Amino acid sequence: MAKVTLKDIAREVGLSPTAVSLVLNDRPCKISAESRARIKEVARKKRYIPNQIARSLVTQHSQTLGLIVPNIESRFFSALAHNLEVECRKQGYLLLITNSDDSSHNDADLARLLINRGVDGLFIVVADELRYARGLKSILEQLPVPYVMVDRFIEGLDCDRVGFNNEQGGYLATSYLLGRGHERVAALINKESNTGRERMAGYERALREHGIEPDPELELHSEYYINDAFESAKNILRSDATAVFASSDNIALGLLKLLYANDLRVPRDYSVVSYDNSAADTLFEPALTSIEQNPAELAAEALGLMFARLKEDAAADSGDRAASVTRVLRPKIVVKDSVRWL
Repeated sequence: MAKVTLKDIAREVGLSPTAVSLVLNDRPCKISAESRARIKEVARKKRYIPNQIARSLVTQHSQTLGLIVPNIESRFFSALAHNLEVECRKQGYLLLITNSDDSSHNDADLARLLINRGVDGLFIVVADELRYARGLKSILEQLPVPYVMVDRFIEGLDCDRVGFNNEQGGYLATSYLLGRGHERVAALINKESNTGRERMAGYERALREHGIEPDPELELHSEYYINDAFESAKNILRSDATAVFASSDNIALGLLKLLYANDLRVPRDYSVVSYDNSAADTLFEPALTSIEQNPAELAAEALGLMFARLKEDAAADSGDRAASVTRVLRPKIVVKDSVRWL
């Protein structure tokens, strides 16, 4: 079946395609109520679907937004993407979701791709805040549309940003373990990211508040992947640690995989506090005590920043751009069954 066009409807109702377009897009025009009703009835019967590409050429807006995440297989990032997509759809926007595979070079390429596709704005969770590709910062600085950095930030960029307080999260996790009598607390942390370093700072602050000097041998590096955490966690088995702060759910899953392979159990042999609170209940017993970063809350704040910018840009008298906004959200600890008292 051939696609119905504005000209087809205009021919049937005896009006111009321009008049039909104005009515179907609910734009002001001097057309009678009877003619308006007739146009809409013909469009309904013919199952007319507006051509968004043609509309965007006129309005200079595509009603699409872009999202770049580093790892769509992460339950946290997939939940973030889901929440953003649902809310964008409610606002009449299509969200294009892309995955950088933890590559800052891919970040740069995807930003170019999404802009070339005509998105009205961009959400970006960078792959690496410390070692980003040189071209990425230059591209972001020159974007012709608003963008919001989510969860991870590149310093020195003048843009809207929203994320959780990672230092506070690390502090909450470690304080909980210390409060239950554990003095030898290991940490599995991605030390090569700002996020990981901030969580480690919170871990160390909690230790010092309890009179314990951080032990470098218990601060173990792990990328945010299960297999990497599995290998890094082997050092824990060679230590005298009784508890572990795992700084992401993927890292926690790698740790648990190693423990179970060695016939060790949580919390009988090791107490564990995880981060993200996204996989604990669905994959393992007992359920993991975890630091929660609510992806729905994060998505709502990011969307609020984005739509405020889009509204500002659309205003005829917008004048100077308002100052960039940074919003820092508070994580919380969700207590479950993975920590025992010593």
